[in-house]
Amino acid sequence: MESTEILTGIQWRKSSYSGDQGGNCIEIAETTTAVAIRDSKNPAGPILALGPAAFTTFVSWAAAAK
Repeated sequence: MESTEILTGIQWRKSSYSGDQGGNCIEIAETTTAVAIRDSKNPAGPILALGPAAFTTFVSWAAAAK
C-alpha cells in the first residue's frame, strides 16, 4: 500500500455510474502498485488503496451485494 503523499499527484476519475446530480460518487486512481478509492464529495478526505488483486475481489463482492 502507498502513502497519501505518493497518491497526491495521481489522476483521479469518477465512476461511470456516478451521475451529474451529486450524491454517492466515488473516484478511483490507478498506480503501478495500487488502485486508490476516494469519495468524490470529499477529495481531501481518506483514501482507500488496494492492491490490484484485492481491488478485483472488492469489485466482485460489491457487484454481487447489490
